[in-house]
Amino acid sequence: MPPVKRVLRTVVLGAVTALATSLTLAACDPGKDTSASPKPSPSPHRTATAVELPPLHAGFDYQIGGAYPPAADVRVVSRDRSSSPARGLYNICYVNAFQAQPEERGQWPADLLLRDADGKVVVDKDWNEALLDIRTPDKRRRVAARVDRWIDDCAKKGFDAVEPDNYDSYTRSHELLTADDATAFITLLSRHAHARHLAIGQKNTVELAGLRSRTGLDFAVAEECGEYDECGEYAKAFHDRVVVIEYTDSGLRKARSAFGDRLSIVRRDVMVSTPGNADYVRRTR
Repeated sequence: MPPVKRVLRTVVLGAVTALATSLTLAACDPGKDTSASPKPSPSPHRTATAVELPPLHAGFDYQIGGAYPPAADVRVVSRDRSSSPARGLYNICYVNAFQAQPEERGQWPADLLLRDADGKVVVDKDWNEALLDIRTPDKRRRVAARVDRWIDDCAKKGFDAVEPDNYDSYTRSHELLTADDATAFITLLSRHAHARHLAIGQKNTVELAGLRSRTGLDFAVAEECGEYDECGEYAKAFHDRVVVIEYTDSGLRKARSAFGDRLSIVRRDVMVSTPGNADYVRRTR
């Protein structure tokens, strides 16, 4: 099964926010579907020396639950790494970088699954996903080596950017992981993505948005920032280069009211389902 969104989140502020606000924000700012096509072409705008960033205030669709032909207004689409990019659009590749999906847990070395003092694997119970152990430089390098192969596949398929999910896993680790562990790990992924000429997005985790100059993140993928009054913090940190997914009508109204002329905003159903499914929702107003 493809991954689904993270609607249940734990926001950790306090000391982390204080640290983030003490750092200088990065000022550097360094588009129809043939889903069944076996050889999607890379974006014509990518160069050999720089990454292409997502266009500002563009039509957006969040398709990590399954690929389908985008609507005529869409210029940016996010899809799971198992899918192909949409030809002619700006494509973001979803990878679950900080947790092991249930069907993939057995593919990870046992010592790279985070364990508590009793040796029990720490699990994100909302999604039945084991957290990955990124507490030491050596383990971060080993986990990154595996995620880097997924990033390589995204680049080979012709994606323009990568979206590593579960940056905020440390907030669900029972204090076994720290924000420093998370930022050190995402920095490794950023370097590799840039080496493959892919932009890299910060997924949620608004409390660490101010650290983008340290982590090398290029844009933000923010779920429910309208609902939780967080869009302004992402917009400031990433100079409006933010794609927003809302899962309620109220969240969509709030996001559009405050940032409808600045950010890329879409309303999707919670399970990010495909057209034809009874739960399918995609709206921009």
